Amino acid sequence: MGVSMITLQRDIILETVRNTAQGEWKILVLDDASRKLVDSVVKEDDILEENVTNIEQIEQRRPINKEMDAIYLVSPQPHIVDCLMADFERRRYRKSYLVWTSVPPTELQSRIDKSAMAREQIAQLKILNIEYFPRESHLVTFRDPWSFPILYHPACNHLVRKHMDDLAQKIVSICVSLGEYPTVRYYRPRNPLHEASVLSSHLAKFVQDELDQYAKYHADFPPLSARPRGALLITDRSMDLFSPLLHEFTYQAMAHDLLSIRDGDKIIYKPVVSEVEPNQEEKELEIGEKDRIWVENRHLHMKDLLEKLVGDFNKFRADNPHFAESSENADSLNSIKDMLAGLPQFQKGKEAYSLHLSMAEDCMNIFQQRKLADVASVEQSLATGLDEDYRKPKNLADQVVRLLDDGNISFSDRLRLVITYLLYRDGLLPADTQKLLAHAQLPPQDSEVIHNLDLLGARMSRPLKDVKQPSQPLFGRKQPPLASAEESGLSRYNPAVKHMLEDYIHGLLDPNTFPFTKPHLDAAEGLLGQENMSQASLRSAKPTWARTRPTSLEPRQRIIVFMAGGATYAESRACYESSRATSKDVFLATSHMLTPGLFLRQVGDLSIDKRQLNIPAERPKPKAPPHLFEREAQPTPPPTTQRRSASSQPGLPPTSAMESMKLTSNGCSANRPPQVMVDEHGQSPTPIQAQPQSGGKVMKKDKVQEADRKKKHHFFGSKK
Repeated sequence: MGVSMITLQRDIILETVRNTAQGEWKILVLDDASRKLVDSVVKEDDILEENVTNIEQIEQRRPINKEMDAIYLVSPQPHIVDCLMADFERRRYRKSYLVWTSVPPTELQSRIDKSAMAREQIAQLKILNIEYFPRESHLVTFRDPWSFPILYHPACNHLVRKHMDDLAQKIVSICVSLGEYPTVRYYRPRNPLHEASVLSSHLAKFVQDELDQYAKYHADFPPLSARPRGALLITDRSMDLFSPLLHEFTYQAMAHDLLSIRDGDKIIYKPVVSEVEPNQEEKELEIGEKDRIWVENRHLHMKDLLEKLVGDFNKFRADNPHFAESSENADSLNSIKDMLAGLPQFQKGKEAYSLHLSMAEDCMNIFQQRKLADVASVEQSLATGLDEDYRKPKNLADQVVRLLDDGNISFSDRLRLVITYLLYRDGLLPADTQKLLAHAQLPPQDSEVIHNLDLLGARMSRPLKDVKQPSQPLFGRKQPPLASAEESGLSRYNPAVKHMLEDYIHGLLDPNTFPFTKPHLDAAEGLLGQENMSQASLRSAKPTWARTRPTSLEPRQRIIVFMAGGATYAESRACYESSRATSKDVFLATSHMLTPGLFLRQVGDLSIDKRQLNIPAERPKPKAPPHLFEREAQPTPPPTTQRRSASSQPGLPPTSAMESMKLTSNGCSANRPPQVMVDEHGQSPTPIQAQPQSGGKVMKKDKVQEADRKKKHHFFGSKK
């Protein structure tokens, strides 16, 4: 499926390290933010192979190494600039190569430019534009769940402009990494009722300005290519409120919805491998792009997944002779898990299959316990407006109430069902909504979630005499898919992103709902065969009438979808499916990934006091650690020892002490002179008198004076 964003960012980082201070041994200095970027795509061993002796963190204590060059791969933050200036003041390294992860603010760059010691020590300055986290080959996040309250909370208006600046810069970083100068289109709601309806249009203009500014100062952007010019489609969460609410039964979406998966810098799940060994230690297993089983199967429907896992396991069993000891066929999850528990010699394959078999089994157990087949059937009718036979549904209100009264339906599923019904009806009378909540027996705070959806453009209540015309669906209803009735019955709804991509690829995307930021320049290209327009000069472009049908060898057009406010795993799957079905490479970028639980929690937070959210933009700014500005203590020279006799004076030569030594056979202490502690000027503040050794003779006074006279004559009498 074309280029991978993980490989692309990894190559950018390694190539920068390789080509900076080329041929020299060097130290790589990161900060906390840039280390997360690097660790997400690059192994430490790969960096060390590029003539890097050590990887250090700028906020931590580090030794001074004036014999080595240093590459500072850091994020442009005020406290990081403070750390840099502290390093320059101490001349911590021989030469410094400064690489920003994104464009630094003017005031920070000016501070460095105006510093004579910084200019003297910086051998090269570069900007990489890599402040994004490739989560999958075609999925990029910013790991910023705080984006949602900033964009939609009424009390966060003062934070929106700065946040949009940050979002625009990160979106442009993705475009620059891909080498794309795309046309930009954005979602504009038809009959907006909410304040955030202008979100996508404002963000699109911010992005267009950043793209134009970058192209203005980089003559080599975009690089010449025969690839058709890319497209950037900017939308926000309000375009599709069904997607984060519905139960999705493809593997990835279902697992994140139903299982306790910890989603942070890594995606971690704790499986119980087998009940045969109750004392077995639970392991934390990472789910990621290195997991072949996960990558191959994450978009499969759960029914197909179970069949495929059993088939793959039986093939794995046949390929390994140790499995031949058992003639029993593996035809169930439990039998496979029990067999795996007894095969320690296949540890890697065992852990991979055990992980996904456990996850699949847990998902299906929850599916049955919570009656999700019944819930999902009603949800699909509400979201699509059609029943399983693709006809207008009947008695939906009765079906909803019956599920709300069912004790096996969890409270979170009831809330999702109530909201889905309100979206389907385009709002209800407040009294009717209260009746639904009474049937659902939901706590009072859940009503806040319902009311807060108004901030995302949903209409949750309507007056008694409603004169508003029923709203038309954003995209026309599609023909029934050619799929089995069992599968399509629970998966009939397609996210709005999929319809948007289909219309764009076929040149049918409504220019009023999805206008261009530069309609006078890009409209003709976007509407009349955008797939044939190259990023190269129009003079060198091959005329469209001379082109044959696209082949697999031709460069694929790249489409970037940015979803403000968070994206769902169903939307990610839709982008992959569009890529496979067409000759396009579709990338999804978003601030963070949403699960239904997280979405409901974030919507509920839109009505609480902003101070309770503890938004990072309003926290105290981080500061450089104090130890960077402390004067390092000068190393104290070790105390010197002078070998003198106890009765000798400081000015006497050392040979006078030798006359007082006595060679004994009971140890070496007899021939070791007494040690005299000296101060920093080499003087002895208090002469230490040596005690005579037992059995030794004390030198007579006249002999000492005679020795003194001879030695003084030897040292000073021979002076020329």
